[in-house]
Amino acid sequence: MKKQKIDVKGTEIIIFSKEKEDYISLTDIAKYKDSERSDYILQNWMRNRSTIEFIGLWEQLHNPDFNSIEFDGFKNEAGSNSFSLTPKRWIAATNAIGIISKSGRYGGTFAHQDIAFEFASWISAEFKLYLLKEFQRLKQAEIEQKQLEWDVSRTLAKVNYQIHTHAIRENLIPENLSKSKKKYVYADEADLLNIALFGKTEKKWRDENPSLQGNIRDYATLEQ
Repeated sequence: MKKQKIDVKGTEIIIFSKEKEDYISLTDIAKYKDSERSDYILQNWMRNRSTIEFIGLWEQLHNPDFNSIEFDGFKNEAGSNSFSLTPKRWIAATNAIGIISKSGRYGGTFAHQDIAFEFASWISAEFKLYLLKEFQRLKQAEIEQKQLEWDVSRTLAKVNYQIHTHAIRENLIPENLSKSKKKYVYADEADLLNIALFGKTEKKWRDENPSLQGNIRDYATLEQ
């Protein structure tokens, strides 16, 4: 589980990724408003009818195991003076996945980015805009890093393959073979490398990936 931090108007916000989805700390967002009473602020937001309707709709759209009956009960109670709702109670009663309660060093309440931005709007429209800007900057940096890693792995694959194929020509192909036969030996030995590393020949890879450009080595991982 990858954790990252961004700074939004002097407030440190923790973000972690789970199954390719980003979850942002609601506890940290609440600290922007009042660092001493973040839990109270979060509970105050969750007792609003509009909040319950929003997070309930999000769950209905994304969570097939969401308990809609419990959700309807919370929605009917919302707005009354005696009603209160904590993140843990919401999760336990409805089997929600959009909000997560974590313990430990980096514990607190986290929410899917859709819900977190809604909470940030409730805290401050200005804060939400700065949060969105920093979040987008973080995502762009991740994209650029992945592109760099792909470029490096592609370059390394090409360089290493050239070293291997040169070794094949110099050491494995008998000099007394005809030019046409040398091509067959060269192809066989080169594909032996592909089979050892990728588990398939160049031809098999091309047959399986007719829409991809280049060759099997262009799509090697950095480890490969």
